Amino acid sequence: MELGSVVHFLENRTILVTGATGFLAKIFVEKILRVQPNVKKLYLLLRASDAHSASQRLHNEVISKDLFRVLREKLGANLNSLISEKVTPVAGDITCENLGVKDSNLVEEMWKEVDIVVNLAATTNFEERYDVALLLNTLGAKLVLDFAKKCTNIKMLLHISTAYVSGEREGLIVENSYYMGETLNGAHGLDIEMEIKVVGERLRELREEEATDGEIKMAMKKLGIQRARKFGWPNTYVFTKAMGEMLLGHLKENMPLVIIRPTIITSTFKEPFPGWVEGVRTIDSMIVGYGKGNMTCFLADPNSIIDVIPGDMVVNAMMVAMVAHANQAFAASDEMMIYHVGSSVANPFILICLKDYGQRYFTEHPWIGKDGKPVIVGNFTLLTSMDSFHRYMTLRYLLPLKGLELVNIASCQYFQGIYLKLRRKINHVMRMIEIYRPYLFFKGIYDDINTEKLRMVAGESGVETDVFYFDPKGINWEDYIMNTHIPGLVRYVFK
Repeated sequence: MELGSVVHFLENRTILVTGATGFLAKIFVEKILRVQPNVKKLYLLLRASDAHSASQRLHNEVISKDLFRVLREKLGANLNSLISEKVTPVAGDITCENLGVKDSNLVEEMWKEVDIVVNLAATTNFEERYDVALLLNTLGAKLVLDFAKKCTNIKMLLHISTAYVSGEREGLIVENSYYMGETLNGAHGLDIEMEIKVVGERLRELREEEATDGEIKMAMKKLGIQRARKFGWPNTYVFTKAMGEMLLGHLKENMPLVIIRPTIITSTFKEPFPGWVEGVRTIDSMIVGYGKGNMTCFLADPNSIIDVIPGDMVVNAMMVAMVAHANQAFAASDEMMIYHVGSSVANPFILICLKDYGQRYFTEHPWIGKDGKPVIVGNFTLLTSMDSFHRYMTLRYLLPLKGLELVNIASCQYFQGIYLKLRRKINHVMRMIEIYRPYLFFKGIYDDINTEKLRMVAGESGVETDVFYFDPKGINWEDYIMNTHIPGLVRYVFK
C-alpha cells in the first residue's frame, strides 16, 4: 500500500457521488470543495425527474445547508461560481439501468470522464419496505457497479455499507467479505434472485386482494423483517446491505473495489466545524426522546459498548482509502478491501456514560418546549431485562391506562388528553424497543485492523493527517457528547 498527498490526489479528479443529498455525501462534497477546489468535476446523482429539479435539490438540500457555512464565508460570492464550474447535478435513480440518467450525452460524458465512483445511495430505515430496500440497497449496488464498469478511466468503486451487516454476532467481528448465499444463522436457501421473486409474488397477491396502499406498505415492511430474520439478520436494512455486498463481490471482476463499513455515525468532530448533524440515528433517538420529556426509560445493558464514530472521520477514512487503492487490482476476482470505521476497539464508549451525559446536559440546559417553558427532565431509567421493562411499563403506563379506560373518557376532554398522551408514550417506547432491540444488548466489537494499518501507513507516508484525521483514540467522549454532539442535535435536529 502506497500513499501520497490526498489533496494532490484529488486535484483534477472526476468523481461520481450517488445519494448526494445524504448526510455523509454532503460532508464528502463539502470537504473536497474546501480542501481541493481544483477537483476537475463532481457529478452528484440526485433522485429527480429532470435537470432543473436536480439543480433545485442540490441547492435546497445540499449547498444551502449550514454545513457549507465555512466555505461560504471563505469564498463569498465566488462559491456560486465554484459550484457551477465544479459540480454537476445529475437527475437519476440508482435502481435503473445507467443510473436512470436520461440524457444520453451526459451518460457518454460521465463514462468518459469519471475516475472514481462513490456509492452512498441507500435507505437506512430499519423498517423500510422490503421491495424498496431490495431495490436500493441490493440491486442498486449492482447497478452502480455496472455503471462504473462502463467508465473507461475508472480507478475504483468506493461502496459505503454498514458495520451492522454482522447482525447480532458477538465477540471480535473481523473485516471479512460476505459471499453469495452466506447466512448468519446457517440457514440454507438465500438466493437474491429468489428474494426478488418472493417480493414480486407477494405484491401480486396483495393487488389481487385489492389491498390499499397502506396495507401494501405494512405487508412489505413485515415481509422484509421476516426474510431478514429467516437468514439471521435483525432487520431489513442490514439484510439488504449485506446482500448488496454479496453482489458486488461476486460481480466485480477486475474492478478495484473498497467497502467502507462505518458503525453508528454521529455529528462532525471537527470539520468544517464541530457538531453538524442531520437526522436521528440510533443513539440519538434516546437523547431526543429524553430531552423532549417523551422518554424516561429504555431497555439496554448499561455496560454494553456503543460503537460510534463522527461523520467527518468516516469521510476522511473514505478519502485516504481512495488514495490507497485507486488502480489497485486485487489478487482474486472476488477480492475486495473492507474497512470497519468505528471506535469499539481503539476507544470504547460505554452506554451508561451516554445516559449520564444526557441527564447532565438536559438538567443544565433544558429544552424549551412549544409552550415556551423549559422541559424539566428527571432520572432516566435503564432497564436491564425484558422482565424489568414489562414491570416498569405496567406500573407507569398500563395500569393508569386501564384506569382511564374504565372512566367514560369520551365525555371529558381532560381525560381524553391524558389517555392519548399515555397511549402515544407507550407506542413510542415500544416501537423504539422493537427497532433497536438487537443493539440494546449488543456484544460485538468491530475489529479495525485494516483501518488501523491505513492510519499507520498514512502517518508514515506523510499524508496530511491533521486534515484527514480518522483516529478515534483522539476523542474525549465526555467532552464530545456534552459539548459537541448533544448541542448539535439541539441546534439541527430538535423541532
